[in-house]
Amino acid sequence: MNLILRIWRQSGPREKGQLVTYPVEDVTSDMSFLEMLDVLNERLTLRGDLPIAFDHDCREGICGACGCMIGGVAHGPLRLTTACQLFMRHFPDGTTIIVEPFRSRAFPVIKDLVVDRSALDTIIQAGGFISARTGSAPDGNAFLVRREQAERAMDAAACIGCGACVAACPNASAMLFTAAKASHLGLLPQGQPERDQRALRMLHAMRRLGFGSCSNHGECEAACPKGISIDFIARLNRDFVKASVRERLEPVRRV
Repeated sequence: MNLILRIWRQSGPREKGQLVTYPVEDVTSDMSFLEMLDVLNERLTLRGDLPIAFDHDCREGICGACGCMIGGVAHGPLRLTTACQLFMRHFPDGTTIIVEPFRSRAFPVIKDLVVDRSALDTIIQAGGFISARTGSAPDGNAFLVRREQAERAMDAAACIGCGACVAACPNASAMLFTAAKASHLGLLPQGQPERDQRALRMLHAMRRLGFGSCSNHGECEAACPKGISIDFIARLNRDFVKASVRERLEPVRRV
């Protein structure tokens, strides 16, 4: 199959970028989208042109590094699929595909399709952890957790931090990511002591880093390759409101 790719090329964070057209011939239907980019880069290198920079690591839909906009959709047109697991058989022969980096003020472009997503790490550092020292790993049955809670925690923990929710959101909000990372701890007994502070710190960090506010469009859930539910956003909002009230009442209790 033959394709026409229009790919965003930008040599650096302070440089102006533009869409550049690349015809790609002899693409097989069994290639993944990233493998197709590999083939294009090999041909560009042989011609003496600079290859296209793009993020990737595991290429198994696990790490979340491969995120980019494919045809205006984060990770491409197939639902519950990362870019590395998107195969070319899902595109008709002769189609034109526009490939761009994730767009968000909090995700500055480094080069071509590569963006700096370290802001997500900063949100985790603000409170997405358990600081209590517990020594060695406890026995699996030491803490009793209801099956429903355990399954919900695992659903939230499925988030791979790819940033697709940010790219899909009209407000460039990281609310789904933040909610998933806060909820998978808040649903477990070990995460209860710091539950209030976790909600406050992570949401304050999200806003400080330049992410927008959630306005319940639902685009984040539609674009998430792991199908994280926006129900977790409602859960985090409740935790944030309760934590804010308790924080204001604390000085009164001390008096």
